[in-house]
Amino acid sequence: MLAAFASALKTPDLRKKILFTLAMVAVYRLGATIPSPGVSYPNIQVCIDETAGGGADLFTVLNLFSGGALLQLSVFALGIMPYITASIIVQLLTVVIPRFEQLKKQGQAGQAKLTQYTRYLTIGLGVLQSTAFLALAINGQMFPGCSVNDRIIPDQSPFALIVLVLTMTAGTAFIMWMGELVTDRGIGNGMSILIFSSIAARIPAEGNNILQNQGGVVFTVVLFIALGIIAAVVFVEQGQRRLPVQYAKRMIGRKMYGGTSTYLPLKVNQAGVIPVIFATSLLYLPLLLVQLVSPTTVDAEGNTQVSGWVSFISTYIVDQGTWSHILLYFALIIFFTYFYVGITFNPTERADELKKYGGFIPGIRPGRPTAEYLQYVLSRITLPGSIYLGIVAILPNLFLELTGGGQNQNFPFGGTAVLIMVGVGLDTVKQIETQLMQRNYEGFLR
Repeated sequence: MLAAFASALKTPDLRKKILFTLAMVAVYRLGATIPSPGVSYPNIQVCIDETAGGGADLFTVLNLFSGGALLQLSVFALGIMPYITASIIVQLLTVVIPRFEQLKKQGQAGQAKLTQYTRYLTIGLGVLQSTAFLALAINGQMFPGCSVNDRIIPDQSPFALIVLVLTMTAGTAFIMWMGELVTDRGIGNGMSILIFSSIAARIPAEGNNILQNQGGVVFTVVLFIALGIIAAVVFVEQGQRRLPVQYAKRMIGRKMYGGTSTYLPLKVNQAGVIPVIFATSLLYLPLLLVQLVSPTTVDAEGNTQVSGWVSFISTYIVDQGTWSHILLYFALIIFFTYFYVGITFNPTERADELKKYGGFIPGIRPGRPTAEYLQYVLSRITLPGSIYLGIVAILPNLFLELTGGGQNQNFPFGGTAVLIMVGVGLDTVKQIETQLMQRNYEGFLR
């Protein structure tokens, strides 16, 4: 692997792409450390120290995706999440809105139009999310229990808050532009590379928290568990069911076409990490509702009491260490896996495409029987794929006691983080290997 990497750096055009990608990652990480105007960085550091870097439960996963920029309210505080959310929404709308479905079928021109819609939606989501985060910071919900909560944003005038919202939204637009640059001129998918760097930047800090709070023995056990998780994720992510496809011979003019054999790959994890993101977002809605509303009552003795429904949500849904939360999370992941695979893979369209180009699955008649067979195979492999996603996603919750109570949400080697890192790493290595093979070099995966 090191020899192949050296060969890649010796190739001028490939070296230029790698260095350009690293430069964009460096700019992205630099922007994550620059505080927004009007934010008291010393007071934020005090709150981070008092809350052990955790902040409110609502922000733990989002802070991980932003590489720690969210809790610091930096210029790049929103990270890449608004773009990811916008991309998912546009992809789902292609099933609901006929206009979007037509654009998807128009090829490169239609895809460019959908990309433009995604950009507009990203800006809108950036304004919405930055406003919500600033409201929670002003109300003291970002760092519960911090002694300087009311001094994180000293100037709370409308003009100062508008400047903050515009700054964070502009940071999101700049990140989106950098990601597209990396995709066009660098190595791998730009947005995936940036979110990979954000998660990787948080791993040393989270690992140090486990080492300092739990000791060397627990830290060593966590490292071995992490290696096992990564190996299992790589194994499953590479797994696929290959359906043999035979193309009939056809005469077009004076030439003979077809007669070749190939296969149709169906991945075990056909949905990727999208179901985990859906389930996580849905489970954070009750917590956001509790933090924004938080209705209380005062009894005859003057004591403040939390309403019953708030207490129920906090105990059985919000608390990530309870079995009710774990089971609900697991069930939602299985549901969204089937839901997402159902809207992104259409067996009828695939069967029609095979029939159009003279292809067929041996032993299966073209047309409707092929579509039914594809649906049968897809449903069979989606079940283990959904269970695999659920198990990996709930690992931080299962290691609640091992990683020390409230620190379970910062467990850096489970859930969405490891799925994204392994997936992006495999895709990037494959792209580098493809370009190396074109120049007769030995690739990473050989």
